[in-house]
Amino acid sequence: MPGLRCFCKLVLITLFPLAPLPAAWADTDIVVGVYDFPPVARIDEDKKVEGLLGDLLTELETFHQDVTFRIFHTSPKRRYLDFDAHLYDVIFFESPSWEWQDKQALISPPLLMDEDIYIALNKPGRDASFFEDLEQRNIVALSGYHYGFAGMETDPQELEQRFNIEFSDSHSRNLDLIKADRPSVAQVAIINDSYLQMHLDQHPEDRNRFLISDQPDQSYQLSIITHPEGPVTARDMMDLLAPLIETGRYQSLVQKWGLDLPPSLSPDSGEN
Repeated sequence: MPGLRCFCKLVLITLFPLAPLPAAWADTDIVVGVYDFPPVARIDEDKKVEGLLGDLLTELETFHQDVTFRIFHTSPKRRYLDFDAHLYDVIFFESPSWEWQDKQALISPPLLMDEDIYIALNKPGRDASFFEDLEQRNIVALSGYHYGFAGMETDPQELEQRFNIEFSDSHSRNLDLIKADRPSVAQVAIINDSYLQMHLDQHPEDRNRFLISDQPDQSYQLSIITHPEGPVTARDMMDLLAPLIETGRYQSLVQKWGLDLPPSLSPDSGEN
């Protein structure tokens, strides 16, 4: 790859205008780390990637026929160890604050936005104040995820000492626990807003069953993370995405999956 790479702790790459693919990219294989993070990425029963990421990889391979993306299945807990071992080259849609700032990682500009919110069963007498003292609530959360209320701590033993918390690997299961009205197990779940809206669109009967917090647990902007020894940098990935951004195709995919664009890519920004 022409040019020098900067191997600093955190490299923020600015969005570059549409440019032709360098010849050195011909027949490039890029290994993409993926875990279940719906609707951003959903792993089906056959281990195929669905959601925004599945659509985006298909679009990228269609536009850049000399680039192939191969999937490496990781998990929220394993993604950092697998990155350090260079078992994948790229992981899409991660917040730099989710430990990536401590890695020798190359980080793109923000490409996506979402937020986590608190959910409880809607009962008479309950209001937003129910979420004010989470130390007194039984919480269900996803293993390996970062949460604002926990100070981004992911160690389950540490979290279990500080909170009454149970972990699972499924938002669907956590919502079912809330609906089951088992306060000794689950009073509050933390769900990303895009998943909740997708669930409510598919199950409108649940709209009045949930009490939803007014304030998010955290809001985040998501970037592409690339390995410093991989075949592509974060700048290269932005160049691959540039045609889809220039034509509005990327923005359409984001909208399809109920996700939000960062200000730099929103229609009102004048930058796309």
